[in-house]
Amino acid sequence: MAIQAMEQVAQTELQAKQRREAVAAECKQKLLNAQRTAQRLLDDSRMEAENEVRKMMAQAEEQAAQLSEQVMEQARQESEKMKQVARQRLDKAAELIVEKVVNR
Repeated sequence: MAIQAMEQVAQTELQAKQRREAVAAECKQKLLNAQRTAQRLLDDSRMEAENEVRKMMAQAEEQAAQLSEQVMEQARQESEKMKQVARQRLDKAAELIVEKVVNR
């Protein structure tokens, strides 16, 4: 009976060792899967952030282009007004010059 009990203890110890090894392997696999999932999530988040930055940059560039076009249009309008004022003054200036030349 003692031998049988020793064999049973040895068998139980072997089973416990096998369970520990199986649990350790399972934990290692779960850890590996979790690391892969985390890396995938990190890569996806990074890609999403990069895409968002690209969109924001495109919007900023579009807004800058629109603002630049507005400023250029306003400058063109002001320039045209100044040209018209200068043309009106040019006629008066020409009259004054002619008058001074004639009156000499």
